[in-house]
Amino acid sequence: MGCTVQGFEWDAGNREKCQKHGVSLREIELVFQNTPGVYPDPTHSREETRFRAIGKAHSRYVFVVFTLRQRAGMTLIRPISARYMHEQEIRHYEQQQKTS
Repeated sequence: MGCTVQGFEWDAGNREKCQKHGVSLREIELVFQNTPGVYPDPTHSREETRFRAIGKAHSRYVFVVFTLRQRAGMTLIRPISARYMHEQEIRHYEQQQKTS
């Protein structure tokens, strides 16, 4: 990402979608506090740059799709969707981390 982020952008539009799979807003924010793996997600939007973040919240891996927004001179993370990762995804991610 290469920028300093000052917070999160939450509103009715993204709160409900992010919590749809049982992940709390606090857990999503924890993912970013725990230095997640962040990867580009160019296939899901032509209108804005999207990213994927994989990280832990408490003891569970969480997958978050997000974009960055500029508001009042600040860069904010705007989560778009979030879900807990499946065991197979976790194993794959952990294997990739070992070889990088």
